[in-house]
Amino acid sequence: MGDTVANALRPPPIGYRAAPIYNEAIVKKCVIAAMFWGVVAFLVGVYIATELAWPQFNLGLSYVNFGRLRPVHTSAAIFAFGGSALIGTSFHVVQRTCRARLFGGDALANFVFWGYQFFIVMAALSYVMGFSQSKEYAEPEWHLDLWLTVVWVCYAIVFIGTLFKRQEEHIYVANWFYVAFILTIAVLHIGNNINIPVSVFGAKSYEIASGVQSALIEWWYGHNAVGFFLTAGFLGMMYYFIPKAANRPIYSYRLSVVHFWSLIFLYIWAGPHHLHWTALPDWTQTLGMAFSIMLWMPSWGGMINGIMTLSGAWDKLRTDPGLRFSVTAVGFYGMATFEGPVMSIRDVNALSHYTDWGIGHVHSGALGWVAFITFGAIYYLVPVLWKRSGLYSTRLASWHYWIATLGIVFYITSMWVAGIMQGLMWRAYDAFGFLQYSFAESVVAVHPYYVIRLTGGLLFLSGALIMVYNLIQTVRSPSTAEHRPMAPVGLALAAE
Repeated sequence: MGDTVANALRPPPIGYRAAPIYNEAIVKKCVIAAMFWGVVAFLVGVYIATELAWPQFNLGLSYVNFGRLRPVHTSAAIFAFGGSALIGTSFHVVQRTCRARLFGGDALANFVFWGYQFFIVMAALSYVMGFSQSKEYAEPEWHLDLWLTVVWVCYAIVFIGTLFKRQEEHIYVANWFYVAFILTIAVLHIGNNINIPVSVFGAKSYEIASGVQSALIEWWYGHNAVGFFLTAGFLGMMYYFIPKAANRPIYSYRLSVVHFWSLIFLYIWAGPHHLHWTALPDWTQTLGMAFSIMLWMPSWGGMINGIMTLSGAWDKLRTDPGLRFSVTAVGFYGMATFEGPVMSIRDVNALSHYTDWGIGHVHSGALGWVAFITFGAIYYLVPVLWKRSGLYSTRLASWHYWIATLGIVFYITSMWVAGIMQGLMWRAYDAFGFLQYSFAESVVAVHPYYVIRLTGGLLFLSGALIMVYNLIQTVRSPSTAEHRPMAPVGLALAAE
């Protein structure tokens, strides 16, 4: 006992830096919210896929028809599941790479979390009740747009303020991607939602722009929401969690800087490729196509950087299921960012536009890239945040990986085949120059592929439920509790 007290009172060694006390509670809340909303998003997606295969599942109720549940599914997957994961991982990463607690105190961080969750719930209710704006990316009523703006500005203050108070001289590249995501989404949200309310107490509002101008603004928002919310933000995850899980430095820091600046510059111009063969001027369509093709190179630069980080650590893929998710996600990222530029070419787009090929494309990115990189990050975070020795069951995590991967394969291949079939049937002419097939015939033809798509969605949902069970057991099971010898007071070294 005397030696322990003497050690506690002894001055720390030269060069010692006390471990900063991080706000981990907010990250835990975000992880829990991300998994909850992920299951909700996948469940709603399975239900509306069932409605497409068998319309009688509409049940004659307006609240559960496809038109209202589709934006619930989209927003739950992107903004609820993905957004909660991005907020949580960004708060985790910025604290550890800056060696500083979150700026603004716990109260501001908690306001960001609960304010964002409130927005998600209210937006979902507005969709179900039929009070959303009539856009491709359905937006909730204008009151909620204003509320989200306030929450997002507070999020930016917390994150950027933490960068300013950092104890490390260098700003790690993951934080660059998170900052680009936060600032650009703020601009996109405000620019796309400048509406004139009919009254302060009413949900209805009118857009300032109309016609082709409105369409261009919408896809400036829509494609850059993909570029900065679903790409830049999750690349921030990639640049932190893959090196941490593999215990290897990033393959090329110089390549990461080139990747960042080229991606940020090129992505903002690519939106018009969604409006090929419309009233949009041809030069604008060509501009969007050209920048989309150029995006191929920086996107694959990021993919190479992520995969090559495992050089010398490939054996970890056998023992670390979370890392397996993350690396597979980077592979899906490379595939989706190859397919996107190909589909932006006008002649290819003439076949693929308005078909289920586009649905397959976005889900290869949403499920393969966004969900898998998030799963990998969460599998890493839960043992770290809850101070556990490891996952409850790596075998269950492996089952999750293979079931979810099979579900993605079923989903995207069925939609590729269905989409190409639709495109060919819609442009087929008979000997007299008339359309060979009616639209109803094309709907009947793709029915088997809709059933396969539903099967893929069920597999993906099943994998997510396995993950939830595994994580709950990881936190609760005595078998995963860490057994550390108690260190003398004041001599604990920094965890990071």
